[in-house]
Amino acid sequence: MKRKFGDRANWRRITRRHFTSRYVECDQFTGYLTLYTIYGLKEPLWKTYGQHTYRIADKGYSWLQYYPKDSHFIVTAMFDDKRQIVQWYIDICKKQGVTDQGVPWFDDLYLDVVVNKDGEVFLLDEDELEDALRRSDITRDDYRQAKVTARRVLRAIDAHEFPYFMMSLEHRDRLFHNGEFRRKK
Repeated sequence: MKRKFGDRANWRRITRRHFTSRYVECDQFTGYLTLYTIYGLKEPLWKTYGQHTYRIADKGYSWLQYYPKDSHFIVTAMFDDKRQIVQWYIDICKKQGVTDQGVPWFDDLYLDVVVNKDGEVFLLDEDELEDALRRSDITRDDYRQAKVTARRVLRAIDAHEFPYFMMSLEHRDRLFHNGEFRRKK
């Protein structure tokens, strides 16, 4: 199992970035909210889902990430350089926390859900979850937790009850470009 950090400090593709993090408590959401903005990189990052290939990281792109308190998933809303949504990426995780420096992290449980801007939904890396269980990298309880969490997320998406899609579109402008997360010059 791999621990992943919100500031992506070890991501070598990125040469210049800005990262900010806040703990938020409101009716809509409680937990850590981060913004990772890319200012320079060695090469863009492209991903293919279904029949389409998407650029998910490039100069001017930003990733708004939600770490919901007491949840077993992390939501990343990926925006292009024109502030348009590219995709939402939902990591299924065992647990999450925050470093002494205030950087949120999570222990990845391999399964991921991707929702592209057109609303197509993809469940990814089931084979990686199976392999991790076979290698004893995760326990049977971890495996069950990942499957149950992914099913809950997919059901919420299908029922139009997954609040992070609309919330991320609102937060991207309100909190980050006009509000308290705005980069100080």
